[in-house]
Amino acid sequence: MGMASKGIKTVAVESWSELQDLLFDQTWNREIKRWRSTFAYRGLDDASFQLNNSLSRLGEPYENMEKNLLKQFKKYGHRDLVERDTDWHWLSVAQHHGLPTRLLDWTYSPMVALHFATADLSKFHLDGSIWKVNFADVHALLMSHLTAALDSLGAKIFTVDTLYDTLKTTEELDRLHKPQDDAVIFFEPPSIDDRIVNQFAYFSVMSDPTLTMNEWLARPQVAGKVDAVKIVIPSGLKWEVRDKLDQSNITERVLMPGLDGLCKWLARHYKPRG
Repeated sequence: MGMASKGIKTVAVESWSELQDLLFDQTWNREIKRWRSTFAYRGLDDASFQLNNSLSRLGEPYENMEKNLLKQFKKYGHRDLVERDTDWHWLSVAQHHGLPTRLLDWTYSPMVALHFATADLSKFHLDGSIWKVNFADVHALLMSHLTAALDSLGAKIFTVDTLYDTLKTTEELDRLHKPQDDAVIFFEPPSIDDRIVNQFAYFSVMSDPTLTMNEWLARPQVAGKVDAVKIVIPSGLKWEVRDKLDQSNITERVLMPGLDGLCKWLARHYKPRG
């Protein structure tokens, strides 16, 4: 199977094997003869959901909403946090703990994305989806001075440190916003705890915090240059996907270490199928 052309594609799968083929399609690196992906994955338990961040889901953000949220988070969370005093560290920690931010969660692991698409049994009557976006293509659209840090390291994705070396603050990112022209950046969060590490987490951030990734990917100047696939998982396939993930040890117990994750896994795993 090959999908060499760029742009958004929507594919509805019919089987586990077809799903696996699509998840790993275009991940073979001919230069090193290894399977090495430049894709970020996001699993949604409802295929109708958009790729919008938690800040925008609060409703139309009023002026300074994001600044006020982060200001209060810093004020009350400083005793427990933070590794480094930069916007990107603070936003990463805040997003991880549930504060509405402009960040969007992704993972490097297609299996982790499948978990989040099938973790809620109450949504099994709905089709789910996996979004697969090539972050190397996304970064190729950035101006060269923004990717200089990546190029110097031979990297394809930012860390919080290389992002800070490129853009010191969210205000600097905001200044990249122009009508119908926005910057999108994928970066690895700091290894705050085992959840971040085990979920192989990535974040994306946009120069317009109110814009959905769907809208950005559909823009004419982006659509022909970024490989993006929406894989629809029909509701009738969710049980097979879920059971095979459990057998593969892709569960809440592993991805959310601790008693809460253990109990979530047990409650779901042993729930009778209706």
